[in-house]
Amino acid sequence: MKSLKWARAIAYGVVALLAVAALYFTSPLPPAANRPAGEVLSVARVTDTWREHRDTVRRGESLMGVLARAGVSEVVAREAIRTAKMLDMRRIPAGMQILFRSNVTDTVPSEIVLGLAVDRLLHIRRVDSTWVAEEERLPWKTDTVVVSASIRTTLYDAIDSATMDVLPFSARRQLTWKLADIYEYRVDMSRDLQVGDAFRVLVVRDVGPNNAVRMGNIVAASMRLSGKTTEAVRFRSAKVGGDFFDQNGKSMRAGFLRNPVQFRRISSRFGMRRHPILGVMRQHQGTDFAADAGTPIRAVGDGVVLRAGWNGGYGNLVEIRHPNGIVTRYGHMRHIASGVYPGARVTIEQTIGEVGMTGLATAPHLHFEVLVRGVQANPRVALGTGASAPLPESERLAFAAVRTQMLALLESPALFASVDSATVTQAGRTQ
Repeated sequence: MKSLKWARAIAYGVVALLAVAALYFTSPLPPAANRPAGEVLSVARVTDTWREHRDTVRRGESLMGVLARAGVSEVVAREAIRTAKMLDMRRIPAGMQILFRSNVTDTVPSEIVLGLAVDRLLHIRRVDSTWVAEEERLPWKTDTVVVSASIRTTLYDAIDSATMDVLPFSARRQLTWKLADIYEYRVDMSRDLQVGDAFRVLVVRDVGPNNAVRMGNIVAASMRLSGKTTEAVRFRSAKVGGDFFDQNGKSMRAGFLRNPVQFRRISSRFGMRRHPILGVMRQHQGTDFAADAGTPIRAVGDGVVLRAGWNGGYGNLVEIRHPNGIVTRYGHMRHIASGVYPGARVTIEQTIGEVGMTGLATAPHLHFEVLVRGVQANPRVALGTGASAPLPESERLAFAAVRTQMLALLESPALFASVDSATVTQAGRTQ
C-alpha cells in the first residue's frame, strides 16, 4: 500500500514537471500588431476580450441620441465628437451605421466607428484619457461589364432582365439613364423602341465594400432599331463637340434634342385627344411630358427667345426661334428661369424653366410644341432634321483605332470583359 502511494506521488511529480517545461519553452503569442498576416484570434477569445455593439441612426435622430442609447454619457460623447473635425453634425443621415467597440471590463467604448459612406469609415479611438479621430478609405475594384439585351417592353425592363443577377437596382437605373443620354439626340427611348430592337453596352463598373456597385462611363454601345444599327464610341475630339461618335465618325450630338425633359414619362402623343379640361375633342398640337413639378426643362436647340411669360391656357410659356424656321413652345411652366426673356439667346440643353401646371392643366406636365414656318408639326419628325458634325480628317485615324479596339471588346461573348487602365483612360473614363 505504501509503495502504491509512492508511485502515485512520483507520477504526479513527473506531470507537473512536464507542464512547467512546456510553459517555459513555448514561445508567447505575438501581440496583434506583430501577428503574421492572415492569423486571427478565435471568436471565443475575441468575445472574451472585446464587446461590440452595432446601431443605426434613425429618422429624425441625432448622433448624440444614438450614442446615448449605447450607454455613452453626454460628457464622453461630446469629448469624442469634438476630435472629429471632418464630421458635420448637421449632416448625419438616417441609416448611418455605427459600431461601438469596448473592452469587456470597461463601460466606456474604446472605439466608435461611423459609416460616413459605403467607402468611408470614421474611427474615433480612446487613447488613455483622450480621443483621436481618423478617417479610413475603403478600396474599390474596377472592371468592365458587357450588357446585351433585346427590347420586349421598355429599356428599363430590358436592362433589368439582362443584369438582375450582377447589378443592384440603383446601378441598373444609372446604366439605363447613361445609355438613353448617349442616344437622346437620335432616339426617343420612350416612343421609338419596338419589340425586337436590341442593344449592347460596354460600361465601366466599380465594385466597393459590401458589394456596393456604382456605374462609371459607358465606353461603347450599339443599338439596333428597326433593323438599322447605330454604334457609339467614346472619343475626345479637339474640334467637334460631344463625347460619343457613331461608326461613321459623326458626333452623336445633333442640332436638336428629341425631348425637352431628361427624365420623361409621356402622358399623351401628337394627334387627336379629348381635352382634359374642356372635355371636347380637339387637335393636340404637341406632346405632353408628365413629370414631377420642378423637373428642369431644357431648350431642345440653340435659339432666341420670342416669348417668356403668361399666355392664357398655356400658363407660363417660353417660345424659342431656332434656325431653319423652327419654333418650339414650352407651356404650363411652374417657373421660368432667370435670364430667359424675349431677345435672350439660349443654347441647347440650357435649363429654361421648371415643369408645373399653370394655365389649363390638371396635373404637373410640360406641353411641348414644334412649329415649322408657322405651322404645327410633329416633334418626332421636325426634330429629326438636325445634322451631326463629323470628325476632321486629322482625327480620323486616331478614332478608327479606338473604335476598332472598343467594338472588339463590345462584341466579347463573356459578360465580363477586360479593359486595361490605359484603354479606359483613352476612352475618357471619369467619375
